[in-house]
Amino acid sequence: MGTVTLGVSIAVPEPYGSLLQERRAGFGDPAAHGIPTHITLLPPTEADPALLPAIEAHLTEVARAGRPFPMRLCGTGTFRPLSPVVFVQVVEGAAACSWLQKRVRDESGPLVRELQFSYHPHVTVAHGISEEAMDRAYAELAEFEAAWTCASFALYEQGADGVWRKLHEYAFGGGIGSVPAQGSPVDEPARAPFTS
Repeated sequence: MGTVTLGVSIAVPEPYGSLLQERRAGFGDPAAHGIPTHITLLPPTEADPALLPAIEAHLTEVARAGRPFPMRLCGTGTFRPLSPVVFVQVVEGAAACSWLQKRVRDESGPLVRELQFSYHPHVTVAHGISEEAMDRAYAELAEFEAAWTCASFALYEQGADGVWRKLHEYAFGGGIGSVPAQGSPVDEPARAPFTS
């Protein structure tokens, strides 16, 4: 059966999620409509589909240990020249994101992996496009701000079409997640979610 490509992230809620997704598309990023606007906790990771129940159980435990926290985005940054990325900065909530991503990748769990770069929570708004378009993204979103209470994160799977689809949402403390869907096909599960 091969492997599946999974990712774990915090969704940016409405109206900000769709707005940044549309802006990303407007800058000419062809991946924009296949990637819900998010803050990564686990980058794209190959996994054996047979591990999905264990992954779900692990993420349920990570979420149970977490608590809702304030998240605030403000202004832009870039990883250039190291990586062709322009992003909106996480100015509040970064420590909580770092705590979460370490637990998602914990060596005792099924998602252990090394990162290519040091973890830096952010919201990508342009990736791998022309320098001019990245400069435009950096300038035009420099005044962007958003704030919300982060109450959950989600597991996503990348389909053969390159689109990321949510498999399951995990609410902190065992509660109910509060981030609304972005109202696009990327939030429709590829198949029935796994249960823990």
